[in-house]
Amino acid sequence: MLSDAEYLRYGRQLMLSEIGEAGQARLKEASVLIVGLGGLGSPLALYLAGAGVGTLWLADGDTVDSSNLPRQILFDADAVNHSKAELARERLAAHNPHVELIAINQRLDEQSLPAFVAEVDLVIDCCDNLASRYAINAACIGQGKPWISAAAVGWQGQLMVRTAPEHACYACLYPLDTRITESCQSSGVTGPLVGVMGALQALEALRLLLGKPSPVAGTLRRFDALTHEWQTLWLPSDPACSVCGGATPFANPMEDAQ
Repeated sequence: MLSDAEYLRYGRQLMLSEIGEAGQARLKEASVLIVGLGGLGSPLALYLAGAGVGTLWLADGDTVDSSNLPRQILFDADAVNHSKAELARERLAAHNPHVELIAINQRLDEQSLPAFVAEVDLVIDCCDNLASRYAINAACIGQGKPWISAAAVGWQGQLMVRTAPEHACYACLYPLDTRITESCQSSGVTGPLVGVMGALQALEALRLLLGKPSPVAGTLRRFDALTHEWQTLWLPSDPACSVCGGATPFANPMEDAQ
């Protein structure tokens, strides 16, 4: 049930036929793990909290650096040297007191991730390194949970949504021996680009949590911010993949989203 305050707060969403009262109640019951609260995770978390997603698990072991501020819109100059996870919880709580927020002030890895993944309906990868992305991918496959992943370097962004075993996993796209030398630290990144990609992650998250199929699931979407051109690559799973090969069907509360 929605409270009177929630009816007022979410009025514009409730007007949408794809959401309505039933959809808003569904969002209220949903739980999401956000791994990484930087340039991608900042807008994503704000949009999901604003939309009324019931429980957000906020995972990041880093502190805010002044070089983060051009693109990590959850934070300001007073946040420098403070925990991203703790600050995100405080600022999202101020944004929407109706949402439960759980700060995880640590870097999640292959040992710690499965326990957190088991608690949620959806996992969103907002990381900036391959090791974390592989660990998220493996944990979600192991528990049959859908995930959304995005990345941005320079002027190039990419988006992946995996909701079924026949979709390629992260290890299908980047085998475990892949070496990626480009990063924000070495190549730079433009702030609005990570905002665009984080907002797209939020859009896909709401779609899945509402039980709507994603039109981009099973693809790699690439965006060139200089030319505003999109490229879509269809990515079937690799039967020989060491991570998802032979994966069992998803068993999660979002079955009708598959």
